[in-house]
Amino acid sequence: MKKSSFVTVGVMAAALTLSGSAWAHHGDAGRYIEDVITITGTVVETQLINPHAILVFDVAEGGKNVRWQAELGGAQALVRAGWTNDVKPGTKVTLTGRRLKSGAPYMNMTERARLILADSGKEVLRNANYGQPAPTGEGGTSSAGAAPAAPAK
Repeated sequence: MKKSSFVTVGVMAAALTLSGSAWAHHGDAGRYIEDVITITGTVVETQLINPHAILVFDVAEGGKNVRWQAELGGAQALVRAGWTNDVKPGTKVTLTGRRLKSGAPYMNMTERARLILADSGKEVLRNANYGQPAPTGEGGTSSAGAAPAAPAK
C-alpha cells in the first residue's frame, strides 16, 4: 500500500511540474494580424516581467486617450541583450508591430517590430526580421520559436 501511495504522489508532483512548463509559453498563430502597424503614444509604464515584458502607453485616438499595451520579448532576454530602459513614463514612443485581430489596443513586438523614441528618433528595439514582409501560407506564424526582440545597437 505504501509503494502505491508514493507512486501516486510522484505522478501527481510530475504532472504539476510539467503542467507549469506547458503553460509557460504559447504560440500566437492566428491571434494577430500579419501586417504591421505603426503607432505613436506616451509611455505610462514598463513592466520587465516574464514570460513577456509589457510596455503600457497612451495613444490619442478620436479626441480621447486610449490605453495600449505592447508585448515585448522576455524581460531576461531584453536585459541580456542590453536593454537600458530609456523608455520611461512620459516618453513619447513610436512602435511598429502586429495588432490583435480583435482590434483591442494590444500589439505584439516579438516579430517584425521596432520601437523608437519619437522625439529623438533613437531606435531602442528592433527585431532581426523587422522590415520583412508578412509570411505567406496557411496557419500564420508563431512567436514561440522566434528570437527575442533585442535593443537596437
